[in-house]
Amino acid sequence: MPTVFTHAVVPLALAVAVGRTRVSPRLAIVGAVLAVLPDADVAGFRFGIEYAHEWGHRGATHSIVFAAICAAVLSAIWKDARSLVAFAFLTLSMASHGLLDTLTNGGLGAALLWPFDNTRIFAPETPILVSPIGRNFVSERGLDTLVSELWWIWLPCAVIALVGWGVRRAARSWN
Repeated sequence: MPTVFTHAVVPLALAVAVGRTRVSPRLAIVGAVLAVLPDADVAGFRFGIEYAHEWGHRGATHSIVFAAICAAVLSAIWKDARSLVAFAFLTLSMASHGLLDTLTNGGLGAALLWPFDNTRIFAPETPILVSPIGRNFVSERGLDTLVSELWWIWLPCAVIALVGWGVRRAARSWN
């Protein structure tokens, strides 16, 4: 899995790309929280839930359907999330977690298609180093993971944010 802060980068970059008139700063922060939330499934280890179980790590909570359900619940109870754009943004924010996990070189893959299929999926290419957990993070491997994430996630997200910002700025100057 990528590091917790890297998961949050994707929705923040998307929010910058589309602008605060479509995705408010509050919505962007909630999107960043949702992007991190799927890894709460590691709590299942303490309750005897095996990694490979559908509710184990990288299981159901990493799926696109689970992301859409969470976004729908938020849209139902939070006024700021009651638009198609907000729903789509929140769904994409949370779904980005599982999608990023499929790009890592470790673990079992992510159950992106749950509840229709519990198969753990990896992307055809897995360029992102899987993050070491706990005390092992502060190590040479942890540093290598951060460099991998900077190259494969942070840099593309920065480009997406800057291009979106630039397009919006250019469109304003043409009007």
